[in-house]
Amino acid sequence: MPWQTADPQVNAFALDAEEEARLTALIADMTPDRGATRTDTLRFVDEVTVVLAARYGRWACGWDWGIGEGGGGGVVASWCCDSHSVGEPADTAARVVASLREWRDWIEELADRFAALAPPSDASPEDRSWHLERAATRLVTVVVDRTGAEAGWYRTCRLVLIWFLTSAGLTPDEARTAAESAIDGRFKSWVAPPATLIDSVGEDLAVGLTGTRPYRDF
Repeated sequence: MPWQTADPQVNAFALDAEEEARLTALIADMTPDRGATRTDTLRFVDEVTVVLAARYGRWACGWDWGIGEGGGGGVVASWCCDSHSVGEPADTAARVVASLREWRDWIEELADRFAALAPPSDASPEDRSWHLERAATRLVTVVVDRTGAEAGWYRTCRLVLIWFLTSAGLTPDEARTAAESAIDGRFKSWVAPPATLIDSVGEDLAVGLTGTRPYRDF
């Protein structure tokens, strides 16, 4: 999902009480009956994603990106996986809505952080390098905290760095190459990286993009 698709500045969202009631009823009606097969529950999750994306935009596709192994290393705590989260229709629908709100809150938080961390447009190479290093270290730290560094958490880290760099003016391909080069297999599931490693990733990202080491500490 490119940042332009997720960016809340260009993808408005409002879920008032009336709309929430309609969505909850719709999801409850879609929920498989008790005893449904794994195929049924997986199909249900896919169908929910289609409904949410159609109603609110493609950004909503991250609603079920749960924390840990069941969710694939995401940030959503309200949704674990289909086998644990799909149950009684009313409860399932409530979890979907809570997960959608949680995912939206996350991308709105990221947008605020990106704006605060972005290098000034007139920054010198050294100053730009410092801003990029600071941004990378802070964003990685936020992701570690939000995901608990559980299974697959580095996927969220990679995406957040790509999104940040894209929001700062890089092309998606440039951002992807820079993020992957800086991380380069250094983060592992179930292992919270030490501060020294986070700092190293931040510096490598900054130097890789500017060719210049940051001129000051933070």
